[in-house]
Amino acid sequence: MNRHALRTMCTIVVALCAIMQVSCANRKSDNTASQEVVETGGVVNMNDSMFRSLVFDYVSGGTEWKYLGNKPAIVDFYADWCGPCRAIAPVMKELAQEYKDSLIIYKVNVDKEQDLAGWMQIRSIPALLFIPMDEMPRVVVGQNTKEFYKEVVDSFLLKK
Repeated sequence: MNRHALRTMCTIVVALCAIMQVSCANRKSDNTASQEVVETGGVVNMNDSMFRSLVFDYVSGGTEWKYLGNKPAIVDFYADWCGPCRAIAPVMKELAQEYKDSLIIYKVNVDKEQDLAGWMQIRSIPALLFIPMDEMPRVVVGQNTKEFYKEVVDSFLLKK
């Protein structure tokens, strides 16, 4: 299947999903469900629309970075087939629980969110975007230890 056909198919799938969401009036919004996950110390699965409303609107927000969140965040760009991504997933869950009052951790599946991954120039995974409140974010590529991630959180995101 060529790239154009794949994009067309993805566009159709996204449109169908959007229609299904609108038609299910009793279903919680992505942002409401995400808030519940954050409050319990979980990792939030994020799609392109959520990224644009909770992190940065790269479509209409201009080119200057302006983080939209109210807590520092980590965005974990991953794929289901990626071994190192699967290896750090439990670490991200542990960090989400440990830092639930000071930090939000999101996950973005690069296979499902190709436009977002492309805009972020994600070429290797796992890639973690560390987003402080008032500075430019930093990307860490590859699998690291929990201690390494905690050091980045404490020193860069939380300034401890």
